Amino acid sequence: QVQLVESGGGLVQPGGSLRLSCVARGSIFSWNVMGWYRQAPGKERELVAVITSGGSINYADSVKGRFTISKDAVKMYLQMNSLKPEDTAVYYCNVHLIATGNYWGQGTQVTVSS
Repeated sequence: QVQLVESGGGLVQPGGSLRLSCVARGSIFSWNVMGWYRQAPGKERELVAVITSGGSINYADSVKGRFTISKDAVKMYLQMNSLKPEDTAVYYCNVHLIATGNYWGQGTQVTVSS
């Protein structure tokens, strides 16, 4: 069983920065895609950024140039700069394993407000 745990959310002023982290508990050796999604109140969950095991990276148009997804041997990160009020949402970590499918974290709240 795989569990994903996000951290790093919080309240930040417009123009500020946050870095989200996601750590997996359990084996994810068969991953092929991992990424970040977000869901704002009253809206559908949407893709923010994904990275593939082949090294490809994709971003939502709304965050290009401001957000950066990365990973190391232990965690996945989302560096968020120049934050805007419309970035306010619950941010979820996602991993897709070839063998067993999608896994989601519990989410971390990001609020951008003055």
